[in-house]
This record gives sequence, C-alpha cells and structure tokens, in this order.
Amino acid sequence: MKFTHFSRMILLTSMMMGVAACQTTSSTSTLGEKNPDRAAKLRTQLAAEYIRTNDLDKAKNELDQALSIDSRSVDANLMMGVLLQKEGSPSNLKKAEDYFKRAVALDNKAAQVRNNYGTYLFQLERYQDAVEQFQIASVTLGYEQRYAALENLGRTYLKLNDTAKAEHAFMQALQINRDAVIARIELAELLYMQEKFTLAGQMYEDYVRYTGQSNQGARALWIGVRLARARHDDIGMKVLINQLRAQFPDSPEYKRYLQLQQSSEAVWK
Repeated sequence: MKFTHFSRMILLTSMMMGVAACQTTSSTSTLGEKNPDRAAKLRTQLAAEYIRTNDLDKAKNELDQALSIDSRSVDANLMMGVLLQKEGSPSNLKKAEDYFKRAVALDNKAAQVRNNYGTYLFQLERYQDAVEQFQIASVTLGYEQRYAALENLGRTYLKLNDTAKAEHAFMQALQINRDAVIARIELAELLYMQEKFTLAGQMYEDYVRYTGQSNQGARALWIGVRLARARHDDIGMKVLINQLRAQFPDSPEYKRYLQLQQSSEAVWK
C-alpha cells in the first residue's frame, strides 16, 4: 500500500500559499527586491507547478532561490521536502526529512506540513512516527483536508495491524467528508473480513458510485468479487471477474482468484 498523492499534496500546498502562478521567473527577481516574502512564495508555487509536470531540476532551482530569499519559509521548506521525496534516491530521501522537520519547527501547527511529513514517514515504513504526524493533522479543526489525514491515519494503523483503530479513523473520515472514497474502500474490506457482508457491500457500492464502475483498480475489483461471492450474487461476481481478467490479468488479485476458485471458505482472503 503506497502513498502516491504528490499531485494532491502539491496542489494543496499551492492553495495554502494563495499566490497565482502566472508570473515569470524574471518578474520574481524584480519582485524579490520589493517584496521578498511574496517573491519566495511565488517561486515556491512555481516549483510546485514544475514538480506537477515532473520537471524536478527547474523545481529545485526555484526552491533554492526561494530559500535564499527566505530560509524560514514554511512553504519552501515543505515543498523542498516533497521534491526530494518525489525524486526518490536514497540520498535525497534522507535529505527530505531535514526539510520536513524544519517546516514543522517553523510552524508546528501547520496541518498540511504534518500530513505531508506523515506520508514521507509512511513511505519509509516508519509507521509509528507517521501515526503521530497524522494524528496531529487529523484533529486540526479548520484544516480542509482533515478527512484525508484520517484516511492516511487509518491506512497506517492497518500497517500496524490495529484494525480497530483503522476502522475508527476511516469512520471519522466519512463523518467529515461523505465523498472520502479511500475510507469507503478500506471499510468495505475491513467489514468484509468481519463477515459483515451487508455493510461491506454498502461501502463498496458507494465507492463504485463515486469512482465509476470502469475506474476501479485491481484491489477494488477483488473486493467486489469477494463480496459478490459472499452474497451469492453469481452474475455480479462473473461481471467483476471478467473486468479483473480483462484489465489486470497479471495482477496479484487475479492470480489470487485463480488460486481460490475451488475454495469453499466463507471469506476469501
């Protein structure tokens, strides 16, 4: 289970800065002389756009400039951490933590910083440390992505094999945002494993309504297959198996289905 939410994180950080990314680099040089704080923010947002389009070298140049203007910029330090995390080499992954920690030290109440730092820690499989960051973000009232922090928290608890806390976090995410699709698909599987097939089916069906039947990944389809089987929906099961076979023939989920075809167990795992 990976976190691959760089585009969303970059967009959220750009929104947090509240600066339009329509000015050129040359204009930021002039602006830097008149208003250093605004220039640093603009360069950081330009870097976010470069990261979004995978132009990491240009992003790095913009962030170096932003930090030279204002080394205490929370946004620039956060975005540098995101950039180095996205590049992904061992040396840059190690450097990324310094920037995340600096952003936290500069503003320890910034929920977006905590959420981003948590995703970094999750990627490094430092799950207990990630829990701490997600917990802080998830109880920050007014944070627009609080539901996403709760989804992240729930997924981290799953890694720690604490299904009760994971379920609670996902339920909280849905209370905040009924459109929280990650929470819905995770709850569908958790409830399925508890043999609460009706509730699990409702969660899965809601997930499909939000994402679209044809937009399901292999994992969601596999959850749907198992739920259809548990509820003796032979037609629905065949439809989902055919979709899984057609779209993801080499997936672990389809291979698992082939292994379990003759199994009589009530719950396919």
